[in-house]
Amino acid sequence: MVGNAAVNVESSNPIARYNLSPVFPRLEFDMPVELTSAYDNSNRLFVVEQKGRIMSFVNHADVKSASVFLDISGKVDSGGEKGLLGLAFHPDYENNGYFYVNYTRSSPLETVISRFKVEGTNALSTAASEKILLRFAQPFSNHNGGKIAFGNDGFLYISAGDGGSGGDPRNNGQDLRSLLGKILRIDVNKTSGKKMYSIPTDNPFRNNDKGYREEIYAYGIRNAWRFNFDRVTGWLWAGDVGQNAIEEVDIIEKGGNYGWRIMEAEDCFKPRDCLKENLILPIWSYRQGHTTGRSVTGGYVCRDSDLGDLYGKYIYGDFVSGNIWALTYSGKKAVKNELIANLADGLSSFGEDEKKNLFVLAYSSGKIYQVVAN
Repeated sequence: MVGNAAVNVESSNPIARYNLSPVFPRLEFDMPVELTSAYDNSNRLFVVEQKGRIMSFVNHADVKSASVFLDISGKVDSGGEKGLLGLAFHPDYENNGYFYVNYTRSSPLETVISRFKVEGTNALSTAASEKILLRFAQPFSNHNGGKIAFGNDGFLYISAGDGGSGGDPRNNGQDLRSLLGKILRIDVNKTSGKKMYSIPTDNPFRNNDKGYREEIYAYGIRNAWRFNFDRVTGWLWAGDVGQNAIEEVDIIEKGGNYGWRIMEAEDCFKPRDCLKENLILPIWSYRQGHTTGRSVTGGYVCRDSDLGDLYGKYIYGDFVSGNIWALTYSGKKAVKNELIANLADGLSSFGEDEKKNLFVLAYSSGKIYQVVAN
């Protein structure tokens, strides 16, 4: 069995020297699920609204309004765990104007990974500029994953949930012929045949003769709603939402099997007397409960030097309880997990600006908060 999971008791009270501060008081968004920057030196932030809009605004506390950067609400099937779920700007966005989104659409229900383009640094995009890269069927309405991001290697990473229902009835997490229940990795800078992307040369199943999907980077994932890269180490951190008992935090490695549905975090799931060899355990997990929560929201390794001893710790939370924790680790082993704050109205996502300031999105109120030192 690979990996070293830690199960410790979290601190009962928040660390007093940190809290959540409301920012951009004049702005309010409709079910926000993502906040990011284009890293184009424009000092703009972008907020993804689940129903199908991306809003942009200047990163100043007194900003009066946000503009519609993209509206594809007419294409998006939203509600529950469906909708416009992810946004990633190309590493060379400042020059090529490319950005990528992850959304669900109906008839048939499927996940779509598309590229859009803007002309000029401050121009808006249009739905007509869409180029679909990848799409795959969703058998049920939930567990759609949703996150996309470029790694330090320049490749696009995609979170694909296990397809939904409960207990992964089709065992998609372990089926290497399916894109569901995986972290995918593609090269958007090269085309291959009729595809608008190619397979990186070191993808673990590239050129296999068993029918395994070559886009797969890692598997055994239930529903990694949010993942992010630590740009210093290059590590990919993911929060994988649990089934009935345990939420988990994983460091995703190439070719890794993270266990689902064989295991739910450290516990055998199906079968109950499972074989755990060659499965990667989470670096951290917590049992579902009233005080801890029931739906992990993956965050960021803090790289904001103004946040003192939070620097270098993994900051993450729970959508249901609103708890926000700081995970201290040594290598890929957890050392300590500390509760640092709480958000009362649906912690849907974390975000960063160009200066690595950490933000938190409140799903219900549509407000944005910043993690700050007292």
